[in-house]
Amino acid sequence: MKFSQMPYERVDFNKVEEEFTQLMKEFKEARNGEEQFAVHRKYYELRDRVDTLMTIAHIRHDVNTADEFYSAEQDYYDEESPRYSNMVINYEKLLYESPYRNVLEDKIGLVAFKNMELSQKSMQEKLIPLVQEENALTTAYEKIPASAEFDWDGEKVNISRLKAYLKNPDRNVRRKAWEKFSAFFKAHEEELDDIYDKLVKNRTRQAKELGYENYVELGYYRMNRNCYTREQVEAFRDQVKKDFVPFVEKLHDRRRERLGLDKLSFIDEGVYFKEGNPNPVGTPEEILEAGQRMYGQLSPETKEFFDFMMENELFDVLGRNNKRVGGYMTYLPVYRSPFIFANFNGTSADVDVITHECGHAFQGYLSGMDEIREHGDITMETAECHSMSMEFFTEKWMDWFFGDKADAYREMHFEDAMMFIPYGCMVDEFQHIVYANPDLTPAQRKEAWSRLEKEYKPHLDYEGDEFFGKGGYWQQQHHIYSFPFYYIDYVIAQTVAFEYKLWMDEDFEAAWKSYLKLCRLSAADFFNNMIKEVGLKLPFEEGCLKEMAGKLEKKLTKEA
Repeated sequence: MKFSQMPYERVDFNKVEEEFTQLMKEFKEARNGEEQFAVHRKYYELRDRVDTLMTIAHIRHDVNTADEFYSAEQDYYDEESPRYSNMVINYEKLLYESPYRNVLEDKIGLVAFKNMELSQKSMQEKLIPLVQEENALTTAYEKIPASAEFDWDGEKVNISRLKAYLKNPDRNVRRKAWEKFSAFFKAHEEELDDIYDKLVKNRTRQAKELGYENYVELGYYRMNRNCYTREQVEAFRDQVKKDFVPFVEKLHDRRRERLGLDKLSFIDEGVYFKEGNPNPVGTPEEILEAGQRMYGQLSPETKEFFDFMMENELFDVLGRNNKRVGGYMTYLPVYRSPFIFANFNGTSADVDVITHECGHAFQGYLSGMDEIREHGDITMETAECHSMSMEFFTEKWMDWFFGDKADAYREMHFEDAMMFIPYGCMVDEFQHIVYANPDLTPAQRKEAWSRLEKEYKPHLDYEGDEFFGKGGYWQQQHHIYSFPFYYIDYVIAQTVAFEYKLWMDEDFEAAWKSYLKLCRLSAADFFNNMIKEVGLKLPFEEGCLKEMAGKLEKKLTKEA
């Protein structure tokens, strides 16, 4: 069904609670594992219906945050979703403690039961008021950048469109855009500090209510870290500092020489060529059409997927005022439909939507065919493996998007992916510092960010910028507000994507076969096991980053 035709009505959670009560009664009365699984299928139907309606409301709110009706719906779900989450956890507790658990484990897998355990550790009914407040605070944050409006040569532009000017080939234009970008966040600094301070204290209270020392442990449970630990993440970040940052700093120096500069400034971040970064040719509609042809050639599976997306209007990618910033893929289970949300702005990021978000959506499309819903409950590092690897698998078709600038795009994309690793770790370590020390003042948090920038991005020079130069850059990173501890998943996944990149350059078909297997496995197994099963090396292994840096540097030298 086309997205515009999908009906919507507000979910009545009193009725949903009655349905859960009935399901739990039937589950307890079931006489064997098969009967319990039959009840569990009814649970799938209930979840599909409720989740689909909530997702429709969420999308329609995001495409226009000023829409009064869907803004009210978003506020309603911010208020009611914690209650709904608690209903799910109470039901899942019956599965977890079932006398026929061995039968259910055979049906839905061990991963699902581990995730149920983590859910029980991360939510109790007494937390509902705090989670409601947390939801309202994150929505309040998201509305600030979404409401931004800048005067650019007499035209009103939003943040997504302003970001195109941050990478303009003319340094004077870039400086002007960065000044506007910085000034916006400076103007909202007090409000942003207040929201984040409330979020940190709220999440810390939730953790203490559940008996944890701070939010770090609770945050890991909520991120479903079901097969690796905080200590492994810390060791991974240490590898990045020791073995990857020096390599990436060489790349920045190479970029400096290419730009013809004596010294890099923050206004040069993300700029790779003196004549400007390669931008896609053609209209947004032509980009989507090129994407359809590309996925038609990549594989029969990707052709079926993208044709389905186009036929059912499952893209909203044009940048507009009052549209939420950023991009994501979400899923509408009743219709077995992924949905891609983005903000095209005429830069290469538009094509990244057709590769990165489609990596997510392709996996969602495949897992939607699996009758076991829990197999679709992938952890985020696994999800980002699908998206970041797809960026590389589609590279050979970039001529269709960039014309004679395709090679420049491939070079930029490769370098940008490598340069992301330190930044992603920095975001993660910052959050560990904040939540381990919840009483830090806003100024102390900014000092911590500035200190980390010197460790992870030593080339960075803010030239005394009044906001970013004083440790404020993190406040434009919405994951830090809305999705605590998410960001390291991108970094873990990027190392996996590099393995696929190196593999596909040697044997594309073998690498694609492995990737397709990874997508189909979804959450049928743990991340650590799946990575090995599809023939890749686990990023947490000691020396992985040193070996990866060596291979990537060798590849760059060979191509130079």
